[in-house]
Amino acid sequence: MTDKGRFRSNNEDAFLALAVDAREVLLLGKTGAAPLASSDYVFAVSDGMGGARSGEFASRMTTDRVTRLLPRSFKQAAGGLASGAEDIMIELFHAIHADLLMLGRSYEECRDMGATLSLCWFTPGCMHFGHVGDSRIYYLPRGGGFMQLTHDDSHVGWLRRHGQLNEREARQHPRKSVLTKVLGAGHQFFEPQVGAVLHEPGDRFLLCSDGVVDGFWDHAIADMLQNRATAEQFVQGAISEGSRDNATAVVVEVLPASSQI
Repeated sequence: MTDKGRFRSNNEDAFLALAVDAREVLLLGKTGAAPLASSDYVFAVSDGMGGARSGEFASRMTTDRVTRLLPRSFKQAAGGLASGAEDIMIELFHAIHADLLMLGRSYEECRDMGATLSLCWFTPGCMHFGHVGDSRIYYLPRGGGFMQLTHDDSHVGWLRRHGQLNEREARQHPRKSVLTKVLGAGHQFFEPQVGAVLHEPGDRFLLCSDGVVDGFWDHAIADMLQNRATAEQFVQGAISEGSRDNATAVVVEVLPASSQI
């Protein structure tokens, strides 16, 4: 679910849900379940930025490029032409980054537009992820141990990861939204964060924009995932708690029996 919230006139967030195999890519609906045996599944959240409505365009373009480029790489991997999911993920992020930079140079209204991207690629037994920006991917294993998989690409995020700020101090820091890495936005060089975790039935994942993060403390997000909260509950809850940004959430659960997601 995505919502512009109470304080913004337009929604600069976008999300994506795809089923991908070596033949085709299918856009998924907002809810559903499907077997992992027949397809891989891709979920993503992107938060755009830029003047006028270019931030909205940047996030839509980012998710559109995932839809167009990842299946092509998937086919190459299936044919033995790619070395692995991590390389595919890095190539995908760099291709989107190059497209946004090109548009920013070509059109004045797109100058310095950029976007975050947090992406999960589910294969049987493993979830590969790629990330840049301050949207987030959270992971709650069946046996507990809630964690944030992604790093916030900001100086404030770096300070918190290195124990120099606690969660409250990071949330109240005046530069918490100043990003050091995004797709586009005139940044010539960057490397996305990529990684992977094994998954099993009962594991849950949350992909969300910073508008959802602003509405909840980490322990509240963990409790909501534990209680199987829906994307709608995350988004509407964040707005009710006073989030001042667009809010977007994608919730994924690995189901027992027949390897469904």
